[in-house]
Amino acid sequence: LLRNVACGIGELIKLNQEIMPGCYLRRSDKSDVARVENRTFICCKEKINAGFTNNWWEPDEAIKKLKNIAAGSYKGRVMYVIPFAMGNVDSDFHKFGVEITDSIYVALSMITMTRVGKKISVAFNKIGDNWTKCIHCSCSCNPEERYICHFPESNKIISVNSTYGGNALLGKKCLALRLGSYMGKNEGWLAEHMAIFGIKTPYNEEIKYICAALPSGCGKTDLAMLKPGEKFSKAGYEIYCVGDDIAWLKVREDGKLWAVNPENGIFGACSGISK
Repeated sequence: LLRNVACGIGELIKLNQEIMPGCYLRRSDKSDVARVENRTFICCKEKINAGFTNNWWEPDEAIKKLKNIAAGSYKGRVMYVIPFAMGNVDSDFHKFGVEITDSIYVALSMITMTRVGKKISVAFNKIGDNWTKCIHCSCSCNPEERYICHFPESNKIISVNSTYGGNALLGKKCLALRLGSYMGKNEGWLAEHMAIFGIKTPYNEEIKYICAALPSGCGKTDLAMLKPGEKFSKAGYEIYCVGDDIAWLKVREDGKLWAVNPENGIFGACSGISK
C-alpha cells in the first residue's frame, strides 16, 4: 500500500518489473546524496565523551538550533510513526527505537532495513522507556541547515534537512553504530563498523567466522556477495555473509566472542552505481 502511494505521488518510480521485479527508483535532492560527517554530531555534556573521531555539540545548544530549524516544517505533511528493532527480538541482543518522519521513502526503507511489525509493537508494552527516540524532519533539504545529532545521555536522535540513507534512516548508522557505541560501553559489548563472514571448508562441517573492520567505499558489499569459484564450489567450499556493514560483538558466558548483524539484511552500496 505505501509503495503504491509513494509511486502515486512521484516519490518512487516503478522500474521494469520483467527485468527488475519488485524494484523501484527514488531520487534524492541533488544536494543530498551522501552522509555529511561535518554535520554529524555527538551531543553530550562532556566533550571528551564524544570520542576523538566525532564532532561534539553541547546538548542544550543543539536542541535550540534544531528546534528553530524544524519549527513548522511538519505542518500539512503526513507523519509516519515506525516502531522498530535493531537485532533479532527473539535473542537478548537487540535494541528498540521509534522513528517519527515526514518522508514516505524513509518509512518504506525503515520497514525494509529494520525489524518492524506486530511482534515489535507488542514488545513495547513490556520495555518501559528503554528505547531510542528518533526524530526525522525533511524540512527543505537545505544543506546549510542539515544536521544529524545524537544524544547518547537521553537516548535520542534528531535529523533535519536530509532524506538520504544513513542521515535519515536512523536505525542504521545513528542507532546501531553511534549510539550503539555508547550503549556498548555502558553494557559491556561493542558496536563496530565491521563485516561478518562465514567460511565452510570441505574438511569438516564447522563454519569459521571472520569479523573485519572495513571502511566505507572499500568494496565490502562486493565482498559480501562473494561466492567460491566453480572449482572451489564443487570441492565443497561455501561462503556466508552475515552482515556487510555493522557488527555488534559480545563475549558471552561460554568465553566465546559472538557477533550479530543488527540490520535486517545487507544494505551497502554496490559498485557501478552513480555517486
